[in-house]
Amino acid sequence: MASHRISGRKLGRYKDQRVALLRGLVAELIIHEKITTTLAKAKETRVMAEKLITHGKKGNLNHRRLALAQVPNSKVVKKVFDDVAVRYADRAGGYTRVLKLGPRNGDAAEMAIIELV
Repeated sequence: MASHRISGRKLGRYKDQRVALLRGLVAELIIHEKITTTLAKAKETRVMAEKLITHGKKGNLNHRRLALAQVPNSKVVKKVFDDVAVRYADRAGGYTRVLKLGPRNGDAAEMAIIELV
């Protein structure tokens, strides 16, 4: 993952924590196809998920390895390559949607839903 830019936002975490957080969020997004999180995390998850789906659309072994380097979860990568990429084969980007929900009760953090289109 050294050549990939992980995040423009720091999300209040050190790099290794931020990478683990985003990998987990992308994995959950692919598995469940819809998650609720903060707006900043949703925007960063969108960037990573779009790149992962693009790898899936290209579909060769090299892109499968790049996807596994991005999200080291073989179940998620298998779903991206077998199901999600087929669904978006004729779509030129814009695979996710971020919907704002409003502030969270506890700390007033702006919440959002991110889902696959």
